[in-house]
Amino acid sequence: MPDRRLGSGVLALRIDVMTLFPEMFEAVSGFGVTGRAVERGLLQLGLWNPRNYTHDRHRTVDDRPYGGGPGMVMIYPPLYECLQDVRHTSGSGRVIYLSPQGRPLTQSRVRELVHEEHLILLAGRYEGIDERFIEAEVDEELSVGDYVLSGGELGAMVVIDAVTRLIPGALGHSDSAEQDSFSDGLLDCPHYTRPEKVADREVPEVLRSGDHAAIERWRLKQALGRTWERRPDLLEQVELDDERRALLAEYRRETPKN
Repeated sequence: MPDRRLGSGVLALRIDVMTLFPEMFEAVSGFGVTGRAVERGLLQLGLWNPRNYTHDRHRTVDDRPYGGGPGMVMIYPPLYECLQDVRHTSGSGRVIYLSPQGRPLTQSRVRELVHEEHLILLAGRYEGIDERFIEAEVDEELSVGDYVLSGGELGAMVVIDAVTRLIPGALGHSDSAEQDSFSDGLLDCPHYTRPEKVADREVPEVLRSGDHAAIERWRLKQALGRTWERRPDLLEQVELDDERRALLAEYRRETPKN
């Protein structure tokens, strides 16, 4: 099994992905936040192709569905042998199948997953995988949205990216992840940078004031207002204290009605 111990006793997060297209994950291992996490040893990424666990000359991983119908279904035996090899090599872990039938992936679920030492992500293809494998081996099904993709690889990459951002040390600034949208149940506030004026639009004066208390108040009010305008369903799940209710009311008074 790989050694997941880092300096000061911290454990790296191990993620193994079962996929028919491991090459797609070069986008994860070689670029951006996830690529740096792999380079620093914060994230250990393993890729496993079920096609390598077939025993016929055609390397068959799918077959027609019982009962008829369009499309093909991934068969049980190579998936099972692949998973056993993952467990033998990397140890047991939480098995997650990326599926449009799964529970929606949320930031709160991401915060829970980052505390797992080992995740095993299964990226299906075709019409899906044999239900018996799901019943016997899968701990959880996750969906990245109410739409259908050609396979689970993009969903698996979303999970890897979202979880990696919360690994201590993965981001350049320790507070970056905590200020993201959904971190406190709200959308993020707007952000600005230089130059101060672009196309007759200026950076809000409060952000140039140097008054940190006023800036924090403005950012919270904007986050509340944006959530109210764009995702009111999120506000229904957040318990607002008196300060936040007052800020939201202030935002609504200041915002012209469409």
